[in-house]
Amino acid sequence: MAAPGENMRVNADRLWDSLMEMARIGPGVAGGNNRQTLTDADAEGRSLFRRWCEAAGMTLGVDRMGTMFATRPGTDPDALPVYVGSHLDTQPTGGKYDGVLGVLSGLEVIRSMNDLGIRTKHPIVVTNWTNEEGARFAPAMLASGVFAGALGLDYAYARTDPDGKTFGDELKRIGWVGDEEVGARKMHAYFEYHIEQGPILEAENRQIGVVTHCQGLWWLEFTLTGREAHTGSTPMNLRVNAGLAMARIMEMVQAVAMEAQPGAVGGVGQAFFSPNSRNVLPGKVVFTVDIRSPDQTKLDGMRAKIEAEAAKICAALGVGCSVEAVGHFDPVTFDPTLVSAVRNAAEHLGYSHMNIISGAGHDACWVAKVAPATMIMCPCVGGLSHNEAEEISKDWASAGADVLFHAVMETAGIVE
Repeated sequence: MAAPGENMRVNADRLWDSLMEMARIGPGVAGGNNRQTLTDADAEGRSLFRRWCEAAGMTLGVDRMGTMFATRPGTDPDALPVYVGSHLDTQPTGGKYDGVLGVLSGLEVIRSMNDLGIRTKHPIVVTNWTNEEGARFAPAMLASGVFAGALGLDYAYARTDPDGKTFGDELKRIGWVGDEEVGARKMHAYFEYHIEQGPILEAENRQIGVVTHCQGLWWLEFTLTGREAHTGSTPMNLRVNAGLAMARIMEMVQAVAMEAQPGAVGGVGQAFFSPNSRNVLPGKVVFTVDIRSPDQTKLDGMRAKIEAEAAKICAALGVGCSVEAVGHFDPVTFDPTLVSAVRNAAEHLGYSHMNIISGAGHDACWVAKVAPATMIMCPCVGGLSHNEAEEISKDWASAGADVLFHAVMETAGIVE
């Protein structure tokens, strides 16, 4: 089916201005953002988004995880809504577009429909999921995971940040505990627009990524227990060095990922040493191994090998070792009908496009467990993300938003 109104586009200037205004909340130190979930900056960003949604004539609902749902009604009160969303929270050194582009492009779809007097059969709901990043409270995609029934509400509320503050207490503190049961909403479809967070689209000179699949992942949190001792006066053969064990595990993770090529990645992005002193061997090291693959067999095989080899490494050094899976989802195949709607929209709008597999996890990965879902991606400069230097162009942003606009209109059903 052809995308309706091939000449219709979103307001690119308004979308870009909204992105820049949101970026002023929770500024980073190098041009990006530090708007971590459930901080005062997150609360401020939520309030701005609420004002914009209400100005666009939408009504806001909030569930017990703090996820925001802004609804534009359809003409059929019995029709399930088409959802569009992503997240407003950022990494500690995050960019201005990761997640935010998807939420504000959803808002721009509604604004453009209002401008053009477009009515749809199905309601359209713009969503801001809580704690997609998982930077402050692991795991990532926490609210959408509870929504999909993969994680429990009590589990989510009990998650702690590095300072020992719980998710539940911080959600209450910033005033965004809603009254809706998490997961009670039913969806006709879900679209998520996001920057690629990789270099493929830019390298291939394509404006649109038609996302067909998403990699599965495991986050494995290792806690290694050694013995604190003076780095200068403790003989090498008498050390119980948790830091050395971590180093050998990191090297092993690299080897396991390389052995699983193609289509597999693995590494360590977070580590905490205790007592973290220059001249004290660590008595405790906590770090997270992140492994991903679109192939379920490879993904699970990597996990099994990493855990087995880590146990051997630690045993040889006399270091205690425990492992907790703090994040996981299986590889995802997105809904073929919605994928086709995205591809059709890109073709009818004349935008260059290609199929792509998402290397990062997204809320759409959990939503796909309970509703038809898909994603759209735009390029980002150098593939750089989770970095304050993250950058996209206004043209890239608006091209993907145009595709989102038309795919949503097709799916929601324009009423003449």
